Amino acid sequence: MSGSIFGKNFAISTWGESHGPALGVVIDGCPAGIPLSEEDIQKDLDRRKPGRTAYTTPRTEDDKVEILSGVFEGKTTGTPISMIIFNRNQRSRDYSDIKDTYRPGHADYAYDQKYGFRDYRGGGRSSGRETAARVAAGAIAKKILCYLGIQVLAYTFSIGDIQIQPSNFDVDEIYKNPLAMPDKEAALKAQRYLDELKEKGDSAGGVIECVVNGMPPGVGEPVFEKLDAALAKAIFSIGAVKGLEFGSGFEAAKMTGSMNNDPLRVDNQGRVFKQSNNAGGITGGISDGSPIVFRAAVKPTSSISIPQQSIDRTQGKNVEIVVKGRHDPIIVPRAVIVVEAMTAITLVDYLFQRILSQMDLIQKALQ
Repeated sequence: MSGSIFGKNFAISTWGESHGPALGVVIDGCPAGIPLSEEDIQKDLDRRKPGRTAYTTPRTEDDKVEILSGVFEGKTTGTPISMIIFNRNQRSRDYSDIKDTYRPGHADYAYDQKYGFRDYRGGGRSSGRETAARVAAGAIAKKILCYLGIQVLAYTFSIGDIQIQPSNFDVDEIYKNPLAMPDKEAALKAQRYLDELKEKGDSAGGVIECVVNGMPPGVGEPVFEKLDAALAKAIFSIGAVKGLEFGSGFEAAKMTGSMNNDPLRVDNQGRVFKQSNNAGGITGGISDGSPIVFRAAVKPTSSISIPQQSIDRTQGKNVEIVVKGRHDPIIVPRAVIVVEAMTAITLVDYLFQRILSQMDLIQKALQ
């Protein structure tokens, strides 16, 4: 299987399956001299791990990370960093009665058609549990960005048709309520909505918004390596994401040019700024110095307890399936930190590439 490596200058390679012994990641290209401990990484993993709230799968995994290489005396050495997260609470027997039936909404059928093999234990490599390894790598990328004065913040923008209100925006609420919504009132409404769906055995989708502050202008390439294209690839690589928009996004299709263009001005200190940010911080594939803003649409959890129509892979017959096991009624809150991780990994990769774009930047790097 190819396609488990992401990035060029700051590259990650994830491995492992949902119900295998462990998951892990190898990071290549991390600079030496960065203070790093397992506790630094664990904080982000705790935001993703299952079993924390009534709106996540009851599968109880500690998701404790172990650093196997690339760190000595509390600092990165510049060599590959390898990390492992052991699976402690997998229950493959929950899937044994549907091992020959494809689950609607999952990658079961497509996976089988590609590889001629089906790992029915929660989807194997195509499971969302693989993202734990990405979050571990993302924690290191975010630490690098912190040194550069860059902050990545993601949160739940909406669940179903319940959307946060700008007037109620409170960053602290992201970490207080179980839905990672920066709006207490919207979070309470969404919880009531999810409780109703849980009673029916159904699930919900939503939208995650991500804002990057402190990103310098000039990062990204104008043709095939556009920064927004790279971020799109990173975010779409998260299994449940089905849509993405930057800045004004699809609303731009309804605007005129005079409405959509972002006027440029210079302040009293001679600094360039934009009067609006319909571009979402990226123009022509290159960062323009304003906040990078995008939103990702996340589909409802595919595993639901309502009977669904499917087929039997061995007999080729139409069957009815009820998916058992332990599943999230909504993916969005746990995916928030995954969006942060993939964004940070992409930005670090492209920031490192930026250093090679001008001779004076290379000279400064070598001084």
